[in-house]
This record gives sequence, structure tokens and C-alpha cells, in this order.
Amino acid sequence: MGRSQETFGKKEREKKRAKKKEEKERKRLERKANAGDKGDNITYMDVYGNFHDTPPEAAEKVKAKNIEIGVPKGAREDEEEDGLRKGTVTFYNESKGYGFIKDKKTGQSVFMHVNQLKEEVKEGNLVSFETMKGPKGPSAVNVQVMR
Repeated sequence: MGRSQETFGKKEREKKRAKKKEEKERKRLERKANAGDKGDNITYMDVYGNFHDTPPEAAEKVKAKNIEIGVPKGAREDEEEDGLRKGTVTFYNESKGYGFIKDKKTGQSVFMHVNQLKEEVKEGNLVSFETMKGPKGPSAVNVQVMR
């Protein structure tokens, strides 16, 4: 009779595969049997950011109508006063004819163009100006150096 075509290594690999398959099936059946007694997987967080397994005793109720979505009324840029503003010229390029003013009140950077200047300005000058909405954000209009 002829020898078996399987070698010792092949037989061992087959045994390992069969053992893994049996173990996997056993674990699957175990999970299926224990499916009815699943624990509570909810975690609660208190106002300080600490996690707990128990729900808080007295939780504050939040009404949906009290939740503000978006920018609060009165804080929009369009609705700001159109009066004179004060600021400092942070950058100005004379050859290209544009620069930026840092608004003292809001701290935002406002674009200025040479066509909107009433007199010459330099970096570091304290200026008064009005704003208008430009294509890429607020633009300074009627820019004057304060003395």
C-alpha cells in the first residue's frame, strides 16, 4: 500500500483549524445563550464632566424653545452701529494701495483701500473710520488719521 499524501505538518495545521472553528462556535453559542441578560450599557455624565453608571437624581429640564440656534439677536455684524469707529493701522502697502486696520472695540481686522482714504496713513497710525460690507468681509470707508 502507498503512503498517505498528507505530511505531519499538514495534519497539525488541519487540527489547529478544526480546534479554532470549534472554539469559535462554542463562543458564539455562549453569547447566544447569554443574550437575554445583557447589562445596562448607558453611562451618565454630571455637570462637572464626570462619568457615572447611575442616572442623576434631579436633572434640569431644558425646553426646546429656550435653545438658541445660530447667532444671538443683536450680535450680528450687519446690525452694529454705523457710527465712527477707531482703530490702528496694522499693515499698509503704499505701492499696492491697500492695508488693514485693527478695530479697537471688536479687535477684528478691517480691510482698507487707498480710494477710501481722506488723507495719507502709515502703519501704527490711530484712525477713525466707518465700515461697510465688502465682497470678502468688512471694508473701511472714510478713513481719517486722528490727531
